[in-house]
Amino acid sequence: MTEKFDMIAKTFQGLEQVLADDLAALGAQDIMVGCRSVKFSGDKELLYKANFRLQTAIRILKPIYQFTAHTVDEFYGNARKFDWATVMGLSHKFAVDAVVNSQYFNHSRYVALKLKDAIADQFRDRHGRRPFVDPQNPHIQLHVHVYEDQCTISLDSSGHSLHRRGYRQQHDLAPINEVLAAGMLKLAGFDGTCTLIDPMCGSGTIAIEAALMAYGIPPGVFRERFGFEHWFDFDSNLLQDIYNDDSMERDFEHEIVASDISRQAIETATRNAKAAGLFRKMRIDTRSIFDYMPPTDKPGLVVTNPPYGERLKLDQIELFYKQLGDCFKQRYAGYNVWIITSNFEAMKSFGLRPSRRIPLFNGELECSFQKFEMFSGSARDRAIQRAANAEQNDGDN
Repeated sequence: MTEKFDMIAKTFQGLEQVLADDLAALGAQDIMVGCRSVKFSGDKELLYKANFRLQTAIRILKPIYQFTAHTVDEFYGNARKFDWATVMGLSHKFAVDAVVNSQYFNHSRYVALKLKDAIADQFRDRHGRRPFVDPQNPHIQLHVHVYEDQCTISLDSSGHSLHRRGYRQQHDLAPINEVLAAGMLKLAGFDGTCTLIDPMCGSGTIAIEAALMAYGIPPGVFRERFGFEHWFDFDSNLLQDIYNDDSMERDFEHEIVASDISRQAIETATRNAKAAGLFRKMRIDTRSIFDYMPPTDKPGLVVTNPPYGERLKLDQIELFYKQLGDCFKQRYAGYNVWIITSNFEAMKSFGLRPSRRIPLFNGELECSFQKFEMFSGSARDRAIQRAANAEQNDGDN
């Protein structure tokens, strides 16, 4: 019987329930949704699968040591009590990061430094020398979480953040994170059973993440290495079995369409799609959204990240958003259109009322991810449908 242990999956604010659902589908147990995190339990196979398959996780942590501390000296002393030789050796380069929310500790970097000192001093006392610290490419990445006097030290099984899939060769001026893009698609209900269009695709991240979902390709196939590959109990055969498992792959009978008015953005999107091995499974074109006519025989889904207007005057961006709303209203009958933006003022010019708003963050920018239902038929038919949906939403709440 394989050992079961607790784990923590980190994600972005607003994507916690999406991640919890994905973990449940992988077979995780004891799932608890937190703030920007999901706690769960499982075995080593689940740890590997979570890193390899999850599109909405930033990293997977394995807690190994918990204690209480009220002072820096107490933190250092308790940290030295753990036998660090059980998780690393002198040949391992290591690094520590910390998150602190406590009245007892003021600086996360100082807490991380004290853990480094505790580890180094223990090895020096036992062996006369210490392992090297390498913040850029460590073999062992440790994470410290301090909440008031509760201190938890975890092994980071992912290594580099899981959003760094490995396919992105370049990005445009305002790239959207791969994990955020995948989370948006899942929040929008994309499940590979309809056409997906991003008419302002930038470097193509949303469309590429959609193609991964549509064809059942795990994002881990592009990664060179995971953090757990340096652990003492690493099972290379188990990882190889997970890597070679193609049971999730499937055919996709619809389209993934990515377009942008910027030729440079499309060149970047093309390079990224080729690096992901998805170029022939997508349509990528240089075209203004105002010149594009979407297929209407089988209406689908639009998920897009339009310009927020940082480089445009207020009247220019408001006009752009008005024209954008008119374009969707006139050409995308039957589609559900999802837009993420941080320009709440410009959205007032969009001319359509969202049926759903979800707060998200794009980097440091506070954003709103909004759903617009483009009804077909006459204006009267559309008004009736909107009223019915509003009544249904009120009933759900």
